[in-house]
Amino acid sequence: MKTRKPAAALSLGLALTLITGCGMGDSGQSDNPLPSSGVSSLDDARTETKLVSSELFGLIKVKGKADEGGARISECGDGKDPEKYYQTFQPSTFYPESPDQLAGVMEQLKAELPAHGWKIVEYEYDTSRNKNLNLTADHDERRFSVNIIHLAKDEQPSLSLHVVSGCYEVPEGERVDGY
Repeated sequence: MKTRKPAAALSLGLALTLITGCGMGDSGQSDNPLPSSGVSSLDDARTETKLVSSELFGLIKVKGKADEGGARISECGDGKDPEKYYQTFQPSTFYPESPDQLAGVMEQLKAELPAHGWKIVEYEYDTSRNKNLNLTADHDERRFSVNIIHLAKDEQPSLSLHVVSGCYEVPEGERVDGY
């Protein structure tokens, strides 16, 4: 269990970084600003993030339990006013009923995600001691990115999912107040 927290923190940072440099209508440069997700209230953006995460869990097609941390918000960075601009993210972990059920799940997700509007932008083993398999995909239309890590060598094998949005703007007269 101790390896999960650092891996989750690392993968969230990776997901936050990758969304700026992958697909989503930009030129592919890693120093590009986050893509705009339009104007949305914090509640609506969180709801959309939860929906995207739930849809992704539905594609796993393995019986198990999801530990969802809930949709959160963070600053967009890039010099954007943090009282006006924000992005959402949702870290989650999926634990199968039996660890061997995860065999082939990453390959299945890699094959199925494009049929649901996702573009696979990374599919490789990371450089950690455990050589975890990572999949990162962008949904250009919905302005979301997901990073999925198969933590096969953990004490309790699991899938770590991190859903991240583009940069939202709060509606006129509102401000971001939930960091």
